[in-house]
Amino acid sequence: MGDVIGELDELASNHEKVCVGDVLDDFGARSFGPFIMIPALLELTPVGGIPGLPTALALFISLIAVQLLLGRDHVWMPQFVQQRAVGSKKLHKAVGKLRGLASFLDRHSKGRLEGLTQGTAIKLVAGAILLLCCTVPPLEFLPFASSIPMLAIAVLGLALTVRDGALVLGALVFTGIATSIGIAMYVNSSGSGAENGVLPFL
Repeated sequence: MGDVIGELDELASNHEKVCVGDVLDDFGARSFGPFIMIPALLELTPVGGIPGLPTALALFISLIAVQLLLGRDHVWMPQFVQQRAVGSKKLHKAVGKLRGLASFLDRHSKGRLEGLTQGTAIKLVAGAILLLCCTVPPLEFLPFASSIPMLAIAVLGLALTVRDGALVLGALVFTGIATSIGIAMYVNSSGSGAENGVLPFL
């Protein structure tokens, strides 16, 4: 995690603005974890309550997860997304706030079950992320319910970023729990809607 933060800081030092495309080019194969984790974390903030945003973020994450599942060596994004940029001063400030967290994660997550961070295990992680993304649109009709699968996605993205197999394993267990909770909420809300003679979730 520390090397990711360090490279972001270096990009900010060398450019007035840093585009998404610059980050993709610099990170290469390591861009999958951050670009899965960051949108999921965004959904966990108050903006996640904006109608349609959780589904849009889930679609974005799905695009990344499909590429991971297919074994691409780096993330592809549409040109209009790659052109999105942030000022170097804002990026420096954000990086500074993340350094403490990055140091903590590096101290506690290196060298654990490394086999779960490569090969077939990565495809399993990608499949789990896609499954979680599929649960987001129906859960969006319930206030902040979509945050449950998004939290699991964020943890999986973090596990890929720090290359921590133990965290991957824990995140997969949490994925099963989150999926079960999501299905239960969907079934219960649909049943209530049917009993009341109205559409599900309403």
